[in-house]
Amino acid sequence: MLSRLGALLQEAVGAREPSIDLLQAFVEHWKGITHYYIESTDESTPAKKTDIPWRLKQMLDILVYEEQQQAAAGEAGPCLEYLLQHKILETLCTLGKAEYPPGMRQQVFQFFSKVLAQVQHPLLHYLSVHRPVQKLLRLGGTASGSVTEKEEVQFTTVLCSKIQQDPELLAYILEGKKIVGRKKACGEPTALPKDTTSHGDKDCSHDGAPARPQLDGESFGAQALNSHMPAETEELDGGTTESNLITSLLGLCQSKKSRVALKAQENLLLLVSMASPAAATYLVQSSACCPAIVRHLCQLYRSMPVFLDPADIAALEGISWRLPSAPSDEASFPGKEALAAFLGWFDYCDHLITEAHTVVADALAKAVAENFFVETLQPQLLHVSEQSILTSTALLTAMLRQLRSPALLREAVAFLLGTDRQPEAPGNNPHTLYAHLIGHCDHLSDEISITTLRLFEELLQKPHEGIIRSLVLRNLEGRPYMAWGSPEPESYEDTLDLEEDPYFTDSFLDSGFQPRAKPRLAPATSYDGKTAVTEIVNSFLCLVPEEAKTSAFLEETGYDTYVHDAYGLVSGSCYQLLLPVLQNSWVISSGFPLSHLPEDPSPSLLRGALSAGSQSPGPLPLLSRLSQFQECSSRVASWGWPLTPTPLDPHEPERPFFEGHFLRVLFDRMSRILDQPYSLNLQVTSVLSRLALFPHPHIHEYLLDPYISLAPGCRSLFSVLVRVIGDLMQRIQRVPQFPGKLLLVRKQLTGQAPGEQLDHQTLLQGVVVLEEFCKELAAIAFVKFPPHDPRQNVSPAPEGQV
Repeated sequence: MLSRLGALLQEAVGAREPSIDLLQAFVEHWKGITHYYIESTDESTPAKKTDIPWRLKQMLDILVYEEQQQAAAGEAGPCLEYLLQHKILETLCTLGKAEYPPGMRQQVFQFFSKVLAQVQHPLLHYLSVHRPVQKLLRLGGTASGSVTEKEEVQFTTVLCSKIQQDPELLAYILEGKKIVGRKKACGEPTALPKDTTSHGDKDCSHDGAPARPQLDGESFGAQALNSHMPAETEELDGGTTESNLITSLLGLCQSKKSRVALKAQENLLLLVSMASPAAATYLVQSSACCPAIVRHLCQLYRSMPVFLDPADIAALEGISWRLPSAPSDEASFPGKEALAAFLGWFDYCDHLITEAHTVVADALAKAVAENFFVETLQPQLLHVSEQSILTSTALLTAMLRQLRSPALLREAVAFLLGTDRQPEAPGNNPHTLYAHLIGHCDHLSDEISITTLRLFEELLQKPHEGIIRSLVLRNLEGRPYMAWGSPEPESYEDTLDLEEDPYFTDSFLDSGFQPRAKPRLAPATSYDGKTAVTEIVNSFLCLVPEEAKTSAFLEETGYDTYVHDAYGLVSGSCYQLLLPVLQNSWVISSGFPLSHLPEDPSPSLLRGALSAGSQSPGPLPLLSRLSQFQECSSRVASWGWPLTPTPLDPHEPERPFFEGHFLRVLFDRMSRILDQPYSLNLQVTSVLSRLALFPHPHIHEYLLDPYISLAPGCRSLFSVLVRVIGDLMQRIQRVPQFPGKLLLVRKQLTGQAPGEQLDHQTLLQGVVVLEEFCKELAAIAFVKFPPHDPRQNVSPAPEGQV
């Protein structure tokens, strides 16, 4: 088409020199546009119904054709020189601001976009292009929700594409009028040094002062535009309103038109992900990019209703920046749209940090931490209002669920847990927010406790070693929970009887109890792994007395077959086939597809297996725990954890053991399992299960090994459960018809009986949770150490292996 255009132009003027004909045609089309403003008297005719769009298209075609015919690549032809010298783009920008005729702004945006995209000459280096580009960016940014949003986002897309090709343009484009003012004041050349073309910028004289163009457009502007242009036409150059490519993109990101907003977000992502260190540094140090992004995040957070149900927040999953709205079939609730917008933008911030250059990623993550986490979110988490605590904690949990970027995760961990990694002491004052969150786990409000425990459970699933080290591992280093008096027993039968356990003595309840110190002899550190895992599983399975067991009555199989069935599934080389075998077992026994298997049934049978209709007590807890253990092992594989517990050094000074604030509140909650609401018990056991899955030898030893000799005054998860069982045995005697009521409560919890209110219902529900939790701990121990594992040690599996 362009070749045909050139032939027609030559034929029309009858000239031999095609460049002269092109220039004349180009000038004629420009004069046709200017004459419209001189001759036209109808100000209501839309621009698209005039000949302006056609003339602009002809001018564009001429510029493109001329460039294709240039013998020397990179040289500017006469038409392009005319465009630059006579400031045609600036005049068009002024016409677009005046919006005369109506719709002219759209025509200007389209013309700018096409010229910059189709003309290969580096136009953005010239002041006569750079300046109107800046004007047009500010012009678009001033009209929120304007009819030109589509054209604006196309314009910014072209600019981002040009910057991607030449990252040095980023600073030049973002500085806008400031760089122009400095160049004009200092007499610097207005083209970037890299522009080595033969064409000098005709806008400036040799001394750097801008030259006055000699063009009909000048007289046209003086005669005709005064009656149509706003009086503050120079405000675009000299006004105080700051607006550039970043602010324009951020404004378009907030468009109600989803396609416009998505394209603007993609353009902004392109800018921050450029590999040029200089461009990234400029973006951070000399632009408002990071503060503006976080400012919008804070605005969206404040726009949400004060009251949001934590259950509604937890149910609103699948929100992403590419699709920031919930599925239409979900039930609506007050504030749902605002919540979806906030979570969508947070997901976008997280994605920006993931994809951005390291310099930009670190700066944006710090901005989110300082301006959003600390200044906006933390006051809500520390508020005395229960509703503020509930809403902010649930929102923080939802954000953690979406968080993927390492830089932002690092900032979130420091915000929540602090940076101290020294062993904790009972009387020390931990990180302020961390102390409050720990206190919320044991709050008077059960709902606050449940919501905060969910936050910690989500935190434990993030791939950051500092989380588990801060919460648990720093207090287990050196194994101070171990007694120094005797070697580790070969089996549980070699230890004290339950009646002799110090946790059952009255003296233990006395805070002043100080057992006699024993000789400091390092205990043995290894024993037969097969025997150990067998006895660990049996210890947890047999911990609950027969009078308090109900699962056998409903599942047609008892505890005696649990380990036997598990051994049959995982014996020998069949252990590696455990997952497909159990998957098949799930589908056959429940009739549900594998996708319906709950991700985190805790306790596994109550929340997952029984509610889905399974009648198999053995495979399902193992299936769930094996999958979670594999995922956890893969997550921690690069952390360099040891395979065996650290040998005890008899020369190391003995230090008192403190399990840490986090484990202390979990153990305290666990010790009250018979007196707490069912939903709270489920959440406490779920968090403890997450902890037990970590393949660190000290975590396994402290949480899952019943045979270790505890130091005087220390407690472990097993010893806490032993005390609960002792309390249960006394309470059973005071509940008439205890077995029948317990069985009825279990049927109610699994939906097999109507939910009528019973006496001692909290106690009975706690017993059911206790039974299931013991089975779950047995499943965790079993999948961590299969019975025929070639390693003959109770130490955890290597990272990434089962």
